[in-house]
Amino acid sequence: MRQPVAIIGMGEIGGVFARGLLRIGCPVYPVTRRTDLTQAAAAMPPPQQVLVTVGENDLHPLLQSLPAAWRDRLALVQNELLPRDWERYACQGVSVVCVWFEKKPGQDSKVLLPSPIHGPGGELLSAALSAINIPNRVLADARQLLFELVCKNVYILTTNIAGLEVGGTVQELWQRHRVLALAVAREVMQIQKYLTGAELPAQELIDGMVAGIDGDPQHKCMGRSAPQRLTRALAHADAAGMAVPTLRRLHAQYVAGGGNP
Repeated sequence: MRQPVAIIGMGEIGGVFARGLLRIGCPVYPVTRRTDLTQAAAAMPPPQQVLVTVGENDLHPLLQSLPAAWRDRLALVQNELLPRDWERYACQGVSVVCVWFEKKPGQDSKVLLPSPIHGPGGELLSAALSAINIPNRVLADARQLLFELVCKNVYILTTNIAGLEVGGTVQELWQRHRVLALAVAREVMQIQKYLTGAELPAQELIDGMVAGIDGDPQHKCMGRSAPQRLTRALAHADAAGMAVPTLRRLHAQYVAGGGNP
């Protein structure tokens, strides 16, 4: 039998991975956010991977409290994720899944694109997703992972933030409000460059965003996290001294001002 995998955060996405891991014969230890992680680490056999599927706001407090024995077998599944998020906690050999599928309560997983995977646990996580028919691809190096993470961030942030003004679907955003979408995307890419220190090809990032749009044209633009995403983006822009006029206008009108699309 395979070594177990601990999954921290047993929401919808955590449940998807648990089902895939069980399908390939891998024991799963669920760990809720209320569990004492040190006690959990002492109580279970050493896991081959510790898969973290909590929300963006919970990630950093969790990594701060992660037991030392788990820091070299971490696998992360979050939106708005970048290497700086785990590097500050001295986590080594981190695996990452850039998730391009959606899972809502009572519904099957909806795939937009194959999910890129990188890291020491990549083959295991790929096998788990493949076992439940979720397309994925294992990346060759960390540079590819960085591009994929930034590309996903551009998609999420652009559609969410622009959706504060126009609402509707991602297809409608791209077809009817492309000027706004591109203005938001360019400012998001400026922030991502600041956060990563990497110059990535802008047109390829836009093409990746459009591929995500085409993968699920009826996906709603504005999730409930949109105001928080815009507020976090502006905090990064402020730290970098960036103007980002489109993001500031949208924040003033639809977050600080409480407007609705």
